[in-house]
Amino acid sequence: MPLARTFLAAALITQASVLATTVYLHRVLAHRSLTLRAPVALVFRAVLWVMTGITPRAWVAVHRKHHAFSDTPEDPHSPVVLGFWAVQLGNVKLYRDTIRDGVTVTKYSRDLPPDRLDRMLFDHAFTGLAIGITFLIVVLGPVAGLLAAGIHTVVYLGISAAVNAVGHTYGKRPYENLATNNQWLAWISGGEGLHNNHHAAPTSARFALAGGESDPGWWLIRLLLRTKQAAVRHEELKLKQPA
Repeated sequence: MPLARTFLAAALITQASVLATTVYLHRVLAHRSLTLRAPVALVFRAVLWVMTGITPRAWVAVHRKHHAFSDTPEDPHSPVVLGFWAVQLGNVKLYRDTIRDGVTVTKYSRDLPPDRLDRMLFDHAFTGLAIGITFLIVVLGPVAGLLAAGIHTVVYLGISAAVNAVGHTYGKRPYENLATNNQWLAWISGGEGLHNNHHAAPTSARFALAGGESDPGWWLIRLLLRTKQAAVRHEELKLKQPA
């Protein structure tokens, strides 16, 4: 079993999932900061289905609630309220508890009712994950495929948790909110580590707002804009909070 190929496959899958999360789930659906042409949106939906099993409207609902009650007792995953390690290690449970409360998804994702493809495919998380894992096993072999899937799962969930935990605990706060900027985290999370910037300008499709900041998710968006596969909501920066 060539370990280098296994780790490379895990890294590629994780980064594809990270980019699909930050561009499609976060910027397109949760904040409507840009729109995508239907075929491109379908690709993002398929990637998330087979690589993460996430239901978009559930993810969006939790994130919108986070913005509505950021770092208060109503926030689904605030390290300020719950403690750093409770979020970093328990982010998945906090997410699942929130989407199962019978209120959050209905209230915060009213604009994302399930369509025919959701009912047929994308709402069936385990089916999507089974397809993704089977593909890895076919391509890499059973042991390497399962190992790559396991590494991807741990790293992807760890990055997602770090955005919530690290991104509200450690780092710079150029704007007046409790989120923080960490460029190192932005590099591995598709730009999500520039979390203070995002809370200051939540409808901006670009998270890098100052010199020296880099937002890998924005690089992908720029490619989509240049190929006329996407359109941003507004070109000018609209700050919710002052510097």
